[in-house]
Amino acid sequence: MRADVLRGHLDGMILAVIEGEPLHGYAVMEALLQRSGGQLDLPTGTLYPALRRLERAGYLSSEWSTVGGRRRRTYRLTGTGKRMLADERSEWRAFAALVDGVLRPGM
Repeated sequence: MRADVLRGHLDGMILAVIEGEPLHGYAVMEALLQRSGGQLDLPTGTLYPALRRLERAGYLSSEWSTVGGRRRRTYRLTGTGKRMLADERSEWRAFAALVDGVLRPGM
């Protein structure tokens, strides 16, 4: 998938995979890869700055934990993050409907 297609949607996708349970960065990458059917293979240089930015914005909180014998920073959604994710989903549905309406043949 082209990187420019993802621009503007990455934050919502990250929040969505963390919504179900707290995850450390590598688990976020794995969840994005799995949920996208292998299409979304983010480099760490993209994911970790995004996680830090989302935390600074108040959408995520984090704490250190030990996972598989390794210390990792684990992220969870805040109340503000849950509201932001709901807004992202709503905006996505509206955008997808708009694009579908324009691209659908015979309209």
